[in-house]
Amino acid sequence: MIVGAVRTPVGKRNGALRGIHPVDLSAHVLQALAGRSGIDPGRVDDVIWGCVSQVGEQTYNVGRSAVLAAGWPERVPATTIDRQCGSSQQAAEFAAAGVIAGRYDIAVAGGVESMTRVPLGSSAQVSGLPFGQAVLDRYQVEMFNQGLGAEQIADKWGIDRGRADDIGLESHRRAIAAIDEGRFEAQIAPIEVTDSGGTSRLFSTDEGPRRGGTRDSVAQVRPVFRPDGVHTAANSSQISDGAAALLITTSEIASSLGLRPLVRFHTSVVLGVDPVTMLTGPIPATAAALEKSGLRLDDIGAFEVNEAFASVLGAWQNETGADPAKVNPNGGAIALGHPLGATGARLMTSLVYHMADHEIDYGLQTMCEGGGMANATILERIR
Repeated sequence: MIVGAVRTPVGKRNGALRGIHPVDLSAHVLQALAGRSGIDPGRVDDVIWGCVSQVGEQTYNVGRSAVLAAGWPERVPATTIDRQCGSSQQAAEFAAAGVIAGRYDIAVAGGVESMTRVPLGSSAQVSGLPFGQAVLDRYQVEMFNQGLGAEQIADKWGIDRGRADDIGLESHRRAIAAIDEGRFEAQIAPIEVTDSGGTSRLFSTDEGPRRGGTRDSVAQVRPVFRPDGVHTAANSSQISDGAAALLITTSEIASSLGLRPLVRFHTSVVLGVDPVTMLTGPIPATAAALEKSGLRLDDIGAFEVNEAFASVLGAWQNETGADPAKVNPNGGAIALGHPLGATGARLMTSLVYHMADHEIDYGLQTMCEGGGMANATILERIR
């Protein structure tokens, strides 16, 4: 079960977090997690950390470096995993599985991505293109492209530019409302940053959400991936910086340490889909999680579906028929940003707090992932 969850505010590319090394960004949430829970970091059996672009400042097992930077005992190990955008959601599922199996008493899961300091695609620039010719030959493509995959999804599910823009606008509207009403304050660990003028300040509010957008204003933004496409910077996830962490243990240990259990891991699934359209995985993953759990769609009181692109959310809504009011109630990655390796833990942190605030019994989180994969996790609130 999860007994603690914390995240940084999400920074825009070249924004407030640009001057902070991803190791230090990770260490910040580890320190906040230990400080808020009161747990002795030496009790942690393992730290499982998600990160996608494991190159440059994010290489050499960034999770282990974060443990050391946080000042935690040297005996605490860590590993860094890559399941693309789902890396830190998978980290949480691995940590929970380890606790359930008795391998761990206490584990920490989370992730980081500084897309300002380690730009998307850095790995390929350093060491050449991934995949290999056999994979490209199998799918008869020269390269896999998420943006073009998103456009194919829009074509298949009939999501036009107007609907894509509406999804983007609603994401910003909900995120702004959440910020104005203070819904994120308890989950965010403010961090000291230095502005371009050399002035230090406490950064405590997500930078991505934009106020005042209208259908007319976003209609002026040009498509990014195809001249006749529907996806623009206004209805696609933002390039961002951030980190998030979750504290996972058993009910017995939580009780002995005086920690309040927030949610338990009810059901977890992961599966693959074709790597060309790539981003449809949340649809079958959601179905698989519900079937495995024995729950119905209507039993789920809140959904976090990562807004990689508007068409991903639109297609998922078309297929599931989920109540739109329950989906990304506090905005999604289009507004809040998508620091790749951190997003899974960021979504889970937000979901856990939303479930507690509104006494929601079941929440479901799912996200598409590069290479054609998706995780889906159902959490159950501890009453």
